[in-house]
Amino acid sequence: MCEDDHGNGMARRALFVTGAAAALTLGSVSFSHGPEAEAASNQETKTVRGTLPTGSPDFVYVPVEVPSGVREIKVAYTYDKPSVPAGTAGNALDIGIFDEHGTELGGRGFRGWSGGARTEFFIRGDDATPGYIPGPIRPGTWHIALGPYTVAPQGLPYEITITLTYGEPGAVAQPTYPPSRAKGRGRDWYRGDCHLHSWYSDGRRTPAEIAALARAAGLDFINTSDHNTHASHPHWADQAGDDLLIMLGEEVTTRNGHVVALGTDPGTFVDWRYRARDNRFGKYARQIRRAGGLVVPAHPHATCIGCSWKFGFGEADAVEVWNGPWTPDDEVSLADWDNTLVASARSGSRDWLPAMGNSDAHRDPDPVGTPQTVVLADDLTREAIQAGIRAGHSYVAESKSVSLTFTASGAKGEHAGIGERLGADRETPVTVRLEATGAPRCTIRFVTDQGVLFTSDPLPVSGAGTAEWHTTAAYAAYVRAELRHEVALGPLPGALAAFTNPIFLGAHGKAE
Repeated sequence: MCEDDHGNGMARRALFVTGAAAALTLGSVSFSHGPEAEAASNQETKTVRGTLPTGSPDFVYVPVEVPSGVREIKVAYTYDKPSVPAGTAGNALDIGIFDEHGTELGGRGFRGWSGGARTEFFIRGDDATPGYIPGPIRPGTWHIALGPYTVAPQGLPYEITITLTYGEPGAVAQPTYPPSRAKGRGRDWYRGDCHLHSWYSDGRRTPAEIAALARAAGLDFINTSDHNTHASHPHWADQAGDDLLIMLGEEVTTRNGHVVALGTDPGTFVDWRYRARDNRFGKYARQIRRAGGLVVPAHPHATCIGCSWKFGFGEADAVEVWNGPWTPDDEVSLADWDNTLVASARSGSRDWLPAMGNSDAHRDPDPVGTPQTVVLADDLTREAIQAGIRAGHSYVAESKSVSLTFTASGAKGEHAGIGERLGADRETPVTVRLEATGAPRCTIRFVTDQGVLFTSDPLPVSGAGTAEWHTTAAYAAYVRAELRHEVALGPLPGALAAFTNPIFLGAHGKAE
């Protein structure tokens, strides 16, 4: 049983369904501000204690009755972290808050989320803790949102301290946002990293630090993607410039997988409080697109709790196949993505799911721009970059040092590049060519719907080289390229240095 002790015995509690996962609402915390409190300290503080058992709902709400005249609300919390046997989940408790507009899905009342990154936060009119939305503290029922991410067998005892400060509200600043255009080079290849975390969620870097690292990594664009909050959006405007396009987004972090909302309109919040069985993801994927963004499932085979992607790819615009330094779960993601290409090719579908790669950098020493997605776009604008990603006119490289040119050509002068379709007859000879720089001792592999059909000798130490392969559309429905690092021992391929989206041959491919 969930205990909720306000110091006056057991409080009322209720289990209700919000239209998604079940949530538990505890008894209200009331404040009785009066002349005595104002004269004494201008503050009131209440403490809530309780214990969450194993099997608790995904979200537990603590209602707080906020009176009029409040200038600031501050919340601090602690919880026990007992020792548990190896292989057993310990306690992890996330936190956030919703204002008087309520906790209904969609987030009208959303005022901030820090997950497990902070032990306290404040909100007032002119300022708020990173991850939280400044603005008026209006009277009504607010809700502290607890997210028991994992609960130890002993249960999860917690304590929440709520402090209200009374007085005149601070001035509410009008947000400014980065422009949706930077000074581009016309139609060209642009480098970007679209999965980054700042101190507005669980990252440890400021926007200024991230922007500086992005420039050092040779990036032309980035996308902000803090977990479950859009609080950082107004804080990037002064980091953008002619040389760096900053798009705004969110990493929507559900219990059944994460999705990057890539390049949404400024101030867009996307709710995350649902599981795959709730049949809600499609609604919020469409919200991302209505807000001008792309839907990109992130690290679909990551091993962290809640990271494995369970929503399917029917609503996705692209998928993050490579996340951070190359690891075995990326290898699984690459193989899984390749299977989607095979299915599209064999079914004759004209639709396929492009792949991309991002760093998911949080803190030192996480490198920004490792990997990076290199996109062919008409200009350095939000819309042009998104169009290139959506069309699959892109490849992924481990750093700015790696550059590729990948083409297919037919006997009659037909020509196609990455993400395009070569309309050659089934038996017409096709030449596939990859030119690479910045990949010393890497091996070039051409992968098709039949598997790996070509492997080159290692490139020289200069890192530059070319590989050609001859095929037909009857033999290979698509061709994509991989650059793999040299391995000393064993039959497994080396870590990726780069890979491309496919070129489709014959009648199959993504409509342009």
